[in-house]
Amino acid sequence: MLALRYKTSLELDENISKPALRDKEAIIKVYKAGICKTDTELIKGYMGFNGTLGHEFVGIVEECEDRKWLGQRIVGEINAGCGDCTNCAMGLGRHCSNRSVLGILGRDGCMAEYCSLPTNNLCRVPKTISDDEAVFTEPLSAACEILEQTKIGRDDQCFVLGDGKLGILIAWVLSTQSDHVTLIGRHQDKLDIADWNGVQTVLDKDVLKDKADIVIDATGSVSGLCRAMELCRPRGRIVLKSTFAQKPEIDLTPIVINEITLIGSRCGQFKDGLDMIQKFKPPLTKLIEHTYSLRNGLKAFDHAERRGVLKILFDMNIN
Repeated sequence: MLALRYKTSLELDENISKPALRDKEAIIKVYKAGICKTDTELIKGYMGFNGTLGHEFVGIVEECEDRKWLGQRIVGEINAGCGDCTNCAMGLGRHCSNRSVLGILGRDGCMAEYCSLPTNNLCRVPKTISDDEAVFTEPLSAACEILEQTKIGRDDQCFVLGDGKLGILIAWVLSTQSDHVTLIGRHQDKLDIADWNGVQTVLDKDVLKDKADIVIDATGSVSGLCRAMELCRPRGRIVLKSTFAQKPEIDLTPIVINEITLIGSRCGQFKDGLDMIQKFKPPLTKLIEHTYSLRNGLKAFDHAERRGVLKILFDMNIN
């Protein structure tokens, strides 16, 4: 099968074997897949990953021992826990020390004609959700993870740093809980796209007089946490969503002086992302910048790495 892989460089490989069916797993024919910031960091050395890239997808189950899944249109949780450890027993397979992660750690990803995942990771996609919406389930669920980790009230002042795909999704998710959400970015055109459900926007160069109860760093930059510390009120909360290949040196003294709570936040539960799409109908397709065939994978990554680009998708039905 055809797959987009990273070894010492990004390459398109036409001779990768289709995944073999394993116990309690499913073989999924991929319909659409997305490129995210994590993928562009992986090809810079983040996590030391080698293999087929991709963890955002929608597809159909083609092979599975559990026949109830056959023919089902699905998305899939990306963390595959061992099922036996304490974290897995607590429902925290996302933090299993023996886990594999689709297209990120020890498991080939979905930028291929087929991928595989445990059936426990699969979530059926309701008919009311389109493929173009469903492919956003993973990043939208990551945004929803914030609501699982910390309570946000209607009167909480929330700042979201970074007007990329994830930053916009986070602002939309927070706007379902708070009436005071401000997205801070550097690109007016992307801030305009974020206009939904009362989200306010401001360019980062503009002076902000107020400080926020909750600041989310989704800049993907080493400077994002420093900016978050500047904008967070004493005893406020900072949620860190950024990952990057660099190993930054950061002065955390303001965290101590201002008694700020720092929350690391990663993957969310897909049921929350799918529920968000059905219940609130955020305008996800506004974030799609271009769709490529998998054969044009190298061109697609070049596009995804341009400054200011939003979501780049692969459509496996395009030649």
